[in-house]
Amino acid sequence: MLLRILAIVFPIFAIIAAGWAYARYRQKREGSEGGIDMGFANQLNMEIFVPALIFAALTTKSFDLAAYDRLALGALAILLGSGLIAWGLARMLGEQPKTFVPPMMFVNAGNMGLPLMVLAFGEAALPAAVVLFFVQNTLHYTLGTWLLDHRARLTNLWRVPVTFAALAAIVFNLAGIVVWPPLHLSIKLLGDVAVPLLLFSLGVRLAVSNFSDLRIGLIGTVVRPLMGMALAWGLALVLGLEGSDAAMLLVFGALPPAVLNFVFAERYHQEPVKVASMVMLGNLGALLFIPIALALTLQ
Repeated sequence: MLLRILAIVFPIFAIIAAGWAYARYRQKREGSEGGIDMGFANQLNMEIFVPALIFAALTTKSFDLAAYDRLALGALAILLGSGLIAWGLARMLGEQPKTFVPPMMFVNAGNMGLPLMVLAFGEAALPAAVVLFFVQNTLHYTLGTWLLDHRARLTNLWRVPVTFAALAAIVFNLAGIVVWPPLHLSIKLLGDVAVPLLLFSLGVRLAVSNFSDLRIGLIGTVVRPLMGMALAWGLALVLGLEGSDAAMLLVFGALPPAVLNFVFAERYHQEPVKVASMVMLGNLGALLFIPIALALTLQ
């Protein structure tokens, strides 16, 4: 069991470590704390490669959208339930809910979730993993934006490339439109770039971030996965999820905070240092909690 878990998590953290090591090397060579600029690479990933990955996964011949309705509902309930619990905890800790709640709600379903699901449950799990990512990403761009700025316009959500690709794939799926195989393969090959680049970028982000507010970061590191796994376990029973669906929901609940939380915190000037601490320590804490989740699901 330990060797199986190691085989699953090692490639993920090895690529993250490669990104971290490369960024640190560039920092030392150039004598700068800023490290390397991943802005253009991340923009390419979120506008081209990740949308291609999502579209290709949701337009495969074997993908049945209706088969994932309860899984999507479970993911939505985990995110909303985590937010409610985190809001109460923030009040107890004397922290601003706008600072504490988003990192406790919105998880790293892209950078870490997609490769983790595929390595743990096989290539057949990719469509389900994409559904989980789509639910998380859509809620983050809507509710997550509104939490930080009640005046934010949400009508442009469909223009976000990831959302547009998912909606287009759903239309194709429901209409029974089959993508020409050579075109589908081309899109899939573009999507194959997304996962390693997501992990590498996460490593770079870890290298250039600081952990100045350790208290809130450590609290979030423990609270986020324990809360998520507890909700996932209960929801799997309520929704009647079994097998790989229940296992994937539990792993989804154990994921650390999304890096996008830090981006949003900077954009809306919502204590970005504290959010960075929760995000980065949470992703380091995944070294402990992801194996625990896998041990519970792979028995």
